Parts: sequence; C-alpha cells; structure tokens
Amino acid sequence: MNEILTLTLSLISGILLGFFYFGGLWLTLKHLHKSNQPALLTIGSLLGRSAVCLFGFYLISRSGLEVLFLSLAGFILSKIALIHRFGLQAHKEED
Repeated sequence: MNEILTLTLSLISGILLGFFYFGGLWLTLKHLHKSNQPALLTIGSLLGRSAVCLFGFYLISRSGLEVLFLSLAGFILSKIALIHRFGLQAHKEED
C-alpha cells in the first residue's frame, strides 16, 4: 500500500511541476509584449521555472528511478493537457 501511495504522489508531483513550468511559460509569453525588458523577463522566467522543476525532480529522484519516471510522465501529461486547453482556446478566439 505504501508503494502505491508513493507512486501516486510522484505522478501528482510531476503533474504539478508541469503545470507550474508550462503555466509559467504561458504567463511569460502573455505578458511579454507589455514588458519594458522582454529579454530579462524571458531569461528570468526560464531560470526560475527551471530551478524549481529541477529541484523538485531532484527531491523526487531520491525515492528511485521508477518514481522519477512516473513523475516525468506526469510532467508530460500536464504539457499535453495545457496544449489541449490553450489550443482549443486559441481556435475559439480565431472564429
């Protein structure tokens, strides 16, 4: 039972890290045209998002490779979900 809980939490952690990373990317791109220093915003956002995600994956990896792979799968699933969500929103705005 403990292993199932660990695997479930790792999947959820990967999903949350993915939503943080790709949601932050979306917010950065959304506010990029309003910024006085777009390069600084882009680089700062990239470094901040990457640092948080790398630290999160580091903490997750301490539990084993299968846990890390499952969290990476959750990370990719969140990317797919956000592409689907914002991709549909972009098509609605074009119509």
